[in-house]
Amino acid sequence: MNDIAVKEDVNLPALPNAVLPAILELTEALGIPRDVLASHEEIEYAWRDLPRELREIPRDLRGELIARMCVAVSAGLFDGAMNYIWNAAILQLRQKIRNFGLAVAAQIQQSDFEEKNLRELQDSRLLDLCLKLNIIDEDGFFFLDQCREVRNNFSAAHPTMGTVNDREFTTFLNRCVRYALADSSSPKGVNISAFISAIKGARFIDDQRRIWVQRLIETHDAQRQLLVSMAHGVYCDSSTAEPARLNAIDLCHGLRTAFTSSIKADLINTHSEYIAKGLEEKHTASLQFFERLGLLGLLNESEQHVIFSRAIDRLWNVHNGMNNFYNEPPFAERLLEISHQGAVPETIQDNFVQTIVCCRIGNGYGVSDAAVCYYDELIKGFSPREVTDLIIAAKDRNSNLGRRIANVGNCRRNFKTVLNLIDTASVPNSVRADYDSFVR
Repeated sequence: MNDIAVKEDVNLPALPNAVLPAILELTEALGIPRDVLASHEEIEYAWRDLPRELREIPRDLRGELIARMCVAVSAGLFDGAMNYIWNAAILQLRQKIRNFGLAVAAQIQQSDFEEKNLRELQDSRLLDLCLKLNIIDEDGFFFLDQCREVRNNFSAAHPTMGTVNDREFTTFLNRCVRYALADSSSPKGVNISAFISAIKGARFIDDQRRIWVQRLIETHDAQRQLLVSMAHGVYCDSSTAEPARLNAIDLCHGLRTAFTSSIKADLINTHSEYIAKGLEEKHTASLQFFERLGLLGLLNESEQHVIFSRAIDRLWNVHNGMNNFYNEPPFAERLLEISHQGAVPETIQDNFVQTIVCCRIGNGYGVSDAAVCYYDELIKGFSPREVTDLIIAAKDRNSNLGRRIANVGNCRRNFKTVLNLIDTASVPNSVRADYDSFVR
């Protein structure tokens, strides 16, 4: 994260008493009207407003061109001052592209791009590239492009169409400072080829993962979105080796807190395309991707149903299989993890409740002690609707839960423990009497 720059006040000297009279003497000596140059009032107002704008420019960027601009303002040469500040802005934008990385810019442009190309780039195309690299945003592009037009037609760079007054100059200066000079930092681009090679290489060690996560954090939003989308694609590709899939999910997990709404929307759009095109393997892998990143809440209810249904079925199959007491914990933990990502879909709630409680009360041989902590946490989180489903299923002798409670003493005793985990405030009045009866 960039350090917050401390703004320093810039105290310019007062205009010498000799400057303004000298302008009058000069025009008289040349035999031209005084009003062909900026008036005394315009010069004084422009000079007065300069410190407010200059303090926004970092100290290391207040160089020769800024000094020349100030001298030009003091003499009322606003057209020359505009040219100096514009050149300072352009030089800084070029430097930001260098900081981003010429090689990375070449990858994004899909063409050769070296120092010579950068120096020869016309101002209009430079602004286009800065927008593409997210060095300036759309507002910055709009206002700087306006400044470019003003500079071309009203500054000393070319024969002018007219003159500008102090207010127009100050506006021009403000936009150059705000969108090009005020922030001396710039994002660092990520080499896309190196990124893909790293993901598809050997399994990341911790330091390697941290470096790549940091690089993605330091780049701009648009490139980060592109690279996250690439990582998602790598994860969902059935031909991808398992180390590469794990690398991809590790990077995205490290960036999860930096996911913008645009990144999330991009992932959802790609996921939806897999469904629309019937790419079942990619769709299944994409579901796992969302689950592992804790982003199930972004999926629609039918897809959340699929995730929960699979997790519930796997837990139930393990519970009814061999060595269930040893095998249940990881499946119970997984169900707990996905339940933390959002509410259980209503279409699967009854199955969710019965499976958890049946596993928690166990069978005639006991319960999986190592999984109890997961079951208890799940039960404590039951909603009033889920508590209702629980009581109704417990009363139903034809349900899995009802049969165990009716026929197995250990299950009846464990069921009372389950009921004591539920906050009584979550018990709806419609099942309150049956709840009290089971507790007694």
